Parts: sequence; structure tokens; C-alpha cells
Amino acid sequence: MSRSIVPEAISRQPWQMLIPLCGLVGLGAAVLYSAAGGSLQPYALSHVVRFCVFLVMAIVISRMSRNLFRMAAYPVYGGILVLLVLVELIGAVGGGSQRWLNLGFMSLQPSELMKPAIVLVLARFYETLPHAMTASWRGLVPAGVLIGVPALFVLIQPDLGTATAVCFGGVVTMFLAGLPLWWFVSAGSALLIFAPIAFFTLLHDYQRNRVLVFLDPEGDPLGTGYHITQSKIAIGSGGIFGKGFGNGTQSHLQYLPEPHTDFVFATMSEEWGLMGGLFVLFVFTVVIGWGMGVARRAPDRFSGLLAAGMTATMFFYVMINLMMVMGLAPVVGIPLPFMSHGGTSMLTNMICLGTIMAVNRWNQGRGSFS
Repeated sequence: MSRSIVPEAISRQPWQMLIPLCGLVGLGAAVLYSAAGGSLQPYALSHVVRFCVFLVMAIVISRMSRNLFRMAAYPVYGGILVLLVLVELIGAVGGGSQRWLNLGFMSLQPSELMKPAIVLVLARFYETLPHAMTASWRGLVPAGVLIGVPALFVLIQPDLGTATAVCFGGVVTMFLAGLPLWWFVSAGSALLIFAPIAFFTLLHDYQRNRVLVFLDPEGDPLGTGYHITQSKIAIGSGGIFGKGFGNGTQSHLQYLPEPHTDFVFATMSEEWGLMGGLFVLFVFTVVIGWGMGVARRAPDRFSGLLAAGMTATMFFYVMINLMMVMGLAPVVGIPLPFMSHGGTSMLTNMICLGTIMAVNRWNQGRGSFS
């Protein structure tokens, strides 16, 4: 039997997902190059280098066995929980929040790493829980504690957006594990009742302002509504085909805040227009659709919950960021995956991607238990 010229480790990768993703990262690098005024530094070059390094990491993760994931679930969760405590004790302060640990070569945001960790630990928890107990308090209370403890630490930083993302990934995993639907409906109803109280008593002033700006962005267009107003101007002014590469005025003239991180989609839309936006949505549809397909084909409960939860975590990033820059959600510090500049965000999404790639390999019966 003839051997393929291409090594198996390369040929068996999910290229139907990776090739469009590489195109998205390339577009992101071009946008970051433009946002820096036509320079590879400080955004575009590091963006591509990080993606290449973390892609190798994702491939390494994809080669890991299912048993290794199972054994690592609680230690990984516990380790990141310790990092969250260290953030409170010795963390660096930036932008009024204490979220980072300075590692010298990079600033690590442990709350970002908790997003995939919460999915991993809940997938392990529900795998070991008998199906008959899923719909009892034994399927709810321990999972609620696993989600609530890190979410509380993240809220203290304060970082409402990341805390919501941690809760979202955890709640989706709980729902897919088979908890009764009426529990979630009841919790959602209670949250709606509690939301006004939390708005006036628990939220910080800047968080309340973000909600008010979301409801009425034109109320203070030069003050609290400035960010979202400029973002919508940038997106709308791009038209169908955009102003052209390097010709964006909102970002180059510094009207658009954070053009390389939270509002990178607005920067891209101004220069690449509707066509660029549709390409971004197409690639994310491919990636998310592939992830859910992997979850549906999973051979067991642990693998299915793991793949679906990781996919939901990436979806949350995309959904909230795109809604935010278009004025459909309050402004929160959640970057756009694979396009925004940021090391920890890229690391988190590549961990999610590598984990889904591992489940995809298990689906094909290669090294599931080795």
C-alpha cells in the first residue's frame, strides 16, 4: 500500500476549519497593521506570531488522550482558581481593574483561562454523575458552586463581562448535561426580577453608565456614548466595499477608541466594508458549525459536553463583541477572537480550539485512551 507524501499528523488535521481560520487571522493582521499606521509593530507581527505559536499548542492539545483530559480537569480548575486569588493579592492594576499577573514576558489574565476550565471541570463532573441524579439537587448545587466561586472572584476585580462569559459556558454545559428546562426558565425569570436591584446596588458607576449608554447612546454622544457612536460611524461609513486598505479615517484620526482590541471589527468594517464583515461572519460560522458537529458526533457524554461547551465559549466571544460594536449590547471588555490584539484572549480561544480538535480525533477512534 502506497504511503502518502504528507505526514499523517498534518493530513488528518481539520483543514476545512483551519484554512478559513488562517484567512481570518490574516485579515486581522492586516487590520492591525493599518490600525498601527502602516506598521507591523506593535500589533500585527505579534498577532501572527502568537497565532502560530498557539496553533502548535492547539495541535499538541489535540494529540492528548481522553483520560489525560479527565485526570487534568480538577487540578486545572484548582490551579486557575489559585491564580485568581493571586490576582487579588499581587495582581497588576490597569484601567481601574485588578485583572492581570505580570509574568515578565507577558501579562496573564487568569479569568480568561477560567472560561475553558469551567467547561472542562463540569464535563468531568457530569460524566461521573449518574444520569438518574442529573435532574436532582446533586446535579445542580455542586455545579453551581463550581461556577459561582470563580465568577465571584472575577466580579471582585471587577470584570462583569468575563464573569458573564464564565457563567455562560458553565450554564450551557449544565443545560446540555440534561438539567430540566424549567430550572433555567425559573432562573432566568428570577434574574429579570433581580436585575433592577443589582443595577442600583451592585454595579459600579462605570458599569451603570454602560447600560444607560446602551439604552440611549445619543444622549451623550461626546461623553459616555462616544465609544459606541464612533464605532457605528466607522461601520456605516465603510459601505459595501469599504474605504480601502489603510484608508480608514475613524481609527487613523483616533476617533475610534481601542481600534486594535475591542473595536477591531469596526476598524475592519470601515476599510473592508460589508464584504469584509460577511467574510468574518462566514469564517466564524464555519468554526462554530464545525465545533457543534464534532460535539454531535462525540462517542460519550464527557467528550460531547467538552466540545459543545468549548464551542459555546467561542460563540459567546463572537456574539457579545459583534453586538457590542454595533450598539446591540452594552460595551464590555470582550475582544473578537482571532482578530483582536491580545495574548491571553488568543491563548484562551486556541485552548478551546485545540480541545475541540482533540474530541474530533477521539471521534475518529485515534488514541482515545492512550
